Amino acid sequence: MSRTLVLLRHGKSAYPAGVPDHARPLAPRGERQAALAGEWLRDEGLRFDAVLCSTARRTRETLERTGVSAPTQYLDDLYGGSPSQILETIRIYAPDSARILLVVGHVPGMPDTALALDPSGDVPRFPTSAYAVVTIGVPWPQIGLTPDAAARLVGVRIPR
Repeated sequence: MSRTLVLLRHGKSAYPAGVPDHARPLAPRGERQAALAGEWLRDEGLRFDAVLCSTARRTRETLERTGVSAPTQYLDDLYGGSPSQILETIRIYAPDSARILLVVGHVPGMPDTALALDPSGDVPRFPTSAYAVVTIGVPWPQIGLTPDAAARLVGVRIPR
């Protein structure tokens, strides 16, 4: 079964004084970016079966603004996670039945995970609300464990 993984970076965040990083909200620009990312995802026909989202406030707000409606798990492991941590999180938490999975997280984790899956891919920029679309040829519990000849970075989208 072919699967699709979408790795979405959160929208532009605000930097209110005295607010710790994990609790930073989206800036108004980030709210607009996230809504536009949601429009682009729908325009591409991406209907998600499941979502894994960082617990950071800005990622949760990004997901809400996209309008994506799918069973969602909020996971601390995606906050600041390296590609190996992100792939491990997908292996553990992605439902086997999910054909299209959305992961909402941060930089550098999101673009680096796309490149870990398809080292020949090109991710020159990954600004806020950008997302990478990767096709996967193995079940979620096997993602990233062995080279996946079918893994292919389809592209990076930058909703603006």
